[in-house]
Parts: sequence; structure tokens; C-alpha cells
Amino acid sequence: MAETRDPAEAAGPAPSGVLRESLEDPSPDVQTRLADGRPRNAASDEPRGRLDELRELVVLVLAALALAVLIKSFLVQAFFIPSVSMEPTLRPGDRILVCRVCQVFSNPTYGDVIVFADPDPGPQTDRGVVGGFLHWLGEGVGVARPGHDDFIKRVAALPGDTWEIRRGVLFVNGRRVTEPYLDAEPDRRDFGPEVVPDGMLFVLGDNRAHSGDSRFTPPAGLGYVPEDRVIGEAIVIAWPMERIGGLD
Repeated sequence: MAETRDPAEAAGPAPSGVLRESLEDPSPDVQTRLADGRPRNAASDEPRGRLDELRELVVLVLAALALAVLIKSFLVQAFFIPSVSMEPTLRPGDRILVCRVCQVFSNPTYGDVIVFADPDPGPQTDRGVVGGFLHWLGEGVGVARPGHDDFIKRVAALPGDTWEIRRGVLFVNGRRVTEPYLDAEPDRRDFGPEVVPDGMLFVLGDNRAHSGDSRFTPPAGLGYVPEDRVIGEAIVIAWPMERIGGLD
């Protein structure tokens, strides 16, 4: 597209400082000038502009992907609740946000609702270096299924603690634990006493009657959870809208 020029400029000599390809006036259908006086070929202007826009779009997409992967891998990750094992605290269909960076500053403690990788995973697929990186990237942007299952439970006892459940009541180191978050349907079974091994966590679901947790060994439950399998602490319900709020 030809630029709008002042009539006086068109009629008079070229101002000083404006370059020309030759001493003769160029043909107007071959040469146009930018506002700053630089010569440019009008025929190549539009394709070059589209190429610049395409490059900018690619850079923005890559930057967004990198940011999403960094946030998911090191800061906050979203999870979907598929089962009733944490009712009434969490319900099927809830979306929660899990703080991954929290593990850098503090270890899980009593009452924390944590997400962790399967303590007893099956054989893992060997994808190689390139395949493993691409799969990790796909997980980061939410288009690839994780290579392991993740679980969510509440921390009930720490390494070295002695736990016991008497007629559905939890005792840790001989003291009764107050649990106002339990589901209304009680589980009156007895378990323990046992000592939590070093480097392990004893976790329970809030819906004790319908939770395969640390009370049971695999495949009926999860057994003790290694501390290094913890992904992060659940901090907030992000969806549905009527349930948005923090986790006590």
C-alpha cells in the first residue's frame, strides 16, 4: 500500500538526508518511502509483515507453554477428584489446586491434605531420553496422561509415631485425635497399633468407610506412603463455583 505523502514533497526536490537508489527520480510504482526516509520495496512489504507476525505468534505460544510447564512442575498444579474417599471435604468432580513449592519450605504434617504418586507403581514404560522429555512436556500442558496414578489423602501420623484405631477412633502416640472433618458414616473397625517407619507417612481418607488408605496394604489399600512420593499440599477448591474456598 502506497503511503500518503504531502503534496509539496511530491512537487519539490527530495529533502536532504533521504536516500535514493540513483540520481534519477525512481518510478513511483517501484519505489516507496517510509516515514523516516528509508527506501522499501512495496511488493515485498506485506509478505514480510506476515512473516514477522507469524514469528511473534510462535514465540508467544512457546513462551506460554514454557510458563505452563514451569508452573505445573514447580509451583501449583490442578487436580480432579474422581472418588468419594475424601468426602465430605472433597467431592467427586471437585477441582483442587495443589501447592508443589510448599514441599520446599515445610514437610507434610498432621491434618494436611496431600497429593502423592502411587507408593507401589507397576513397571514403567521406557520411552528413552527424547520420548521421556516429550511425555513430560505433554504432562505439563495437560495433553498426556501421567505415567503413574496420583492419590489424595489426609496425613494422620508421621515417621516414628505409633498409631491405633479403636472402634473407628484414631489415636496417635496414645492420644485421641479430634477429627471434625470425618464423613457422617462411621467405620467402627479396629486397626493397629503400629509404628510408622522412617521416611513414611500414615494417611487416611476422610470417608473411612470407603477409603483404601494406609490401614490396608496393596492391593486393598496404599500402605505407608514414602515422603519422597508427595507431590504437594491441597490448598484450595477451585471448582465448582459454589464450593470455591480454602481447605481447613
